[in-house]
Amino acid sequence: MLELTRKMDFSASHRLWRGDWSEERNRSVYGSAAGERVFGHNYSLEVTLAGELDPETGMLIDLSELKQIIEREVGERFDHRNLNEDTPFFRDRAPTAENLASSIFDLLDAALPGELLKRVRLAPTEDLWVEVSR
Repeated sequence: MLELTRKMDFSASHRLWRGDWSEERNRSVYGSAAGERVFGHNYSLEVTLAGELDPETGMLIDLSELKQIIEREVGERFDHRNLNEDTPFFRDRAPTAENLASSIFDLLDAALPGELLKRVRLAPTEDLWVEVSR
């Protein structure tokens, strides 16, 4: 079994808010992150694939293909976006790091061949990260 990890950075803004909750409940659960102003993060994303090495090509996956998939599925959807307003993923749920990482995992898992995707690691700050794995 071989593991390969590709890293990508992107920036996005949001506020932690659920439209189906009252303002009081949003502020109770999310604190100052539920304020009226959005705030942003420079996210660091690591995408780890796992599988058997192709003996003919010597690769797990073509690295340029992997980069294109990550850019299409993550970069084009989330980079420099307001997660609450510019994406359909957070219309009915808060754009927490956990929800964002889960969404990214699902998008990449559907776009990659087979079951290559092993883990998505998303870090909104240097000292905090979320991992979603198979």
